[in-house]
Amino acid sequence: MATKETLRVDFLCVENAGRSQMAAAFAEREGSERGLEDVVEVHSAGTRPADEVHESVVEAMDEVGIDISDREPKWVVVEDLEHSHFVITMGCTINEFHPSTYGVEHREWGLRDPEGEDFETVREIRDELDRRVTELFDEIEDVARDLETKRSLSERVTETIKNALSF
Repeated sequence: MATKETLRVDFLCVENAGRSQMAAAFAEREGSERGLEDVVEVHSAGTRPADEVHESVVEAMDEVGIDISDREPKWVVVEDLEHSHFVITMGCTINEFHPSTYGVEHREWGLRDPEGEDFETVREIRDELDRRVTELFDEIEDVARDLETKRSLSERVTETIKNALSF
């Protein structure tokens, strides 16, 4: 669960077997490369999860050096969305969960489902997700920097108060 010090990002699609799995894997890589792994929590889920991640998706991600072969589709848990900062949906609706009531930043990424597509199309979807996740992390990096500034200010105020009270 996200805390005041972390940002939670949820990637959701219908089956949690394609788009959301790829997006989450790219987000984990992006967070690590930017040194944000302690700041950003990445999750993926589906509104009607499949039994397993699509084999073509596993293969496409393997081509770019990301192993998602051990991942399993999961259900969306409404309570978790309450703690999210960014909810990215791809082909599923979360309106039934009323994301606006949680103050969640919600975006719909209109991308085709890779299930049943030829491998070249799966690659195109993968590459588009990589691009979008990179752009999202440009934003997340700004938000994380703002959080760090607020945390630093709070620490300085606390230190000043402690010093003032200890004379």
